[in-house]
Amino acid sequence: MDYEFRTDVTGQVFASFSMGHEAVGHWLNEEVKNDLALLDEVEQAIKHVQGSERQWQKIGHEYTLWLDGEEVIVRANQMDLEGDEMEEGMFYYDEESLSLCGVEDFLIVLQAYRRFLAER
Repeated sequence: MDYEFRTDVTGQVFASFSMGHEAVGHWLNEEVKNDLALLDEVEQAIKHVQGSERQWQKIGHEYTLWLDGEEVIVRANQMDLEGDEMEEGMFYYDEESLSLCGVEDFLIVLQAYRRFLAER
C-alpha cells in the first residue's frame, strides 16, 4: 500500500493512497481531519480486538471503519444504495469506496499520519 501525505494551500492535510486503498485516504481526509482523539480511539479499539474474535466499527459521516483482529475495512456509507434501478450491463464504480488491509499495515499508516501532523 503506497500513500502520500501533503498539505494543500489552505494548510489542510491531504492523504492520497494507491489504487485499491483509496478509501483509506478518503477516510483520513473526510473523517479524521487531524483529529488525534479519533486516532486514539481507533488504536485502542485495535488493541481491544487483536488476538480475539471481537469486531469493532466506527460509523462516520462519509465512511465506516470496521476491524477485527486481523483485517481493517474502510467502506463508503453511500455503498448501501438500494432500490436504484440501473440499465442492464451497467454497474456502480466503487473501487475507490472500499479498501481492505491488514491491521499491522493500518497501524503503520496511522503512525505515519501522526508523524506527518507533528512535523508540519
